[in-house]
Amino acid sequence: MRFLSPAPVLAAALGAALACAALPALAKPLTVCTESSPDGFDVVQFNSLVTTNASADVIFNSLVAYDEAQKKVVPALAQSWDVSADGLTYTFHLRPDVQFQTTEWFKPTRALNADDVVFTFGRMLDADNPWHKVAGASGFPHAQSMGLPKLIKSITKVDANTVKFELNEPNATFLPILTMGFASIYSSEYADQLLKAGKQVDLNAKPVGTGPFVLKSYTKDAVIRYDANPTYWGPKPKVERLIYAITPDAAVRAQKVKAGECQIALSPKPQDVADAKTDKALKVVQTPAFMTAFVALNTQKKPLDNVKVRQALNLAFDRTTYLKAIFDNTATPATNPWPPITWGYDKSISPYPHDVAKAKQLLAEAGVPNGFATTIWVRPNGSVLNPNPRAGAELLQADFAKIGVKAEIKVIEWGELIKEAKQGQHDTLFMGWAGDNGDPDNYLSPLFSCNAVKSGINFARFCDPQLDKLIADGKTTADQAQRAKDYEAAQKIIHDQALWIPLGYPTAAAITRTNVSGYQVSPFGRQNFGSVSVQ
Repeated sequence: MRFLSPAPVLAAALGAALACAALPALAKPLTVCTESSPDGFDVVQFNSLVTTNASADVIFNSLVAYDEAQKKVVPALAQSWDVSADGLTYTFHLRPDVQFQTTEWFKPTRALNADDVVFTFGRMLDADNPWHKVAGASGFPHAQSMGLPKLIKSITKVDANTVKFELNEPNATFLPILTMGFASIYSSEYADQLLKAGKQVDLNAKPVGTGPFVLKSYTKDAVIRYDANPTYWGPKPKVERLIYAITPDAAVRAQKVKAGECQIALSPKPQDVADAKTDKALKVVQTPAFMTAFVALNTQKKPLDNVKVRQALNLAFDRTTYLKAIFDNTATPATNPWPPITWGYDKSISPYPHDVAKAKQLLAEAGVPNGFATTIWVRPNGSVLNPNPRAGAELLQADFAKIGVKAEIKVIEWGELIKEAKQGQHDTLFMGWAGDNGDPDNYLSPLFSCNAVKSGINFARFCDPQLDKLIADGKTTADQAQRAKDYEAAQKIIHDQALWIPLGYPTAAAITRTNVSGYQVSPFGRQNFGSVSVQ
């Protein structure tokens, strides 16, 4: 064995220290354990929150944003806007010198301008636009379900930094709609480059935006890597690198944040939240969510087209047991489509009680006294809105069996589940919805309008003229009291028709390391990592 004298060791250590001091300190990356892979990065084609979180929340910006603290629409890419006295014309004044991201696949030659805004909405609304058919069968679900093709009469470039939207009728939800992820602004210059090269599909795989982070690489079901955008127009992100570690199992996400492999774990199970509160190395961040968990009943499938059958399934469901077993009582019982934390919620509507005898009676009156066979569709991995999908489906299956309904559980990968459900292939479907802002229409138009049956997001597949009129009327006036009356009437129809089995209003939570600061949980499920730092 050979021993070294202390002096050379000390000298080597000192030299290494001096060498390190001469180099800039490398910022610690922020690693976030997320629950599943996005559908892609062309957010306008998709309606999943996971896709919004991976694209709109980090890569892109919209004209306006929703400030959750102030509870109002605020400037983003548009630094200001004017609204005509009749409510039909919105003129947006763009922020000057906003740069699109420079990536390996695109080098912008100009700043954001009105052409980009016209292109962004034109591709969704104009059937003759060469980009309109690129979305294929999926179409543009949010634009269609929100009725934008009918609402927007024209979009005009006034000058390089001014865009004018003309509406066919006044709409109190127009500005809030523009805060949604699907309203992210795209580069028309990049779109032209892809179109000329015949590489339109790259818009979904190689995005370019104006947001705080730039996509560097993506490995499906494994990892997404982003770098901070050096030309970002807003406050510079506090981390140089953002990593999404795609981790479908909630228990594994909790283990990874405990081990320090992630600094933030999204969508934890209630038990993991409870455990984290006892760990000095971890913090729990949570807030009441503007979200609803539900089971959609496909009204286009027999015998679910019979309202008495749908009511019977509601009566058979033991909500109390479900919320205790799946949410550990961290969610409150759901009755209406949106939670009572915002205006327009009808408190007079009572939930369906757990009444097996009454459920059997309704099935007999509907002509199926011996029950029927059906399917329960559910995703494989947990989320805020469904912490334990398989266990929840088994509870519902057992409740149905008590009234003679034989339900087969189908566990379907998330992307395929959404694709097939939007085509109406399901019978009953575990689903959840997170509103993008505090407006009740953010639930009604996309989930219950006739337009939303066409776009596929109306998972109940229910198109009713009276309900559709109430939803439409509620958007044409800025009078919140009148809107609330229309929405209360809409909620009664939805409840009486038993379009869903409402499950619960969850608490949005995340687990972080104690060395993470600046992270807030959004009640809308959106993610803002720009102000997050890791010590």
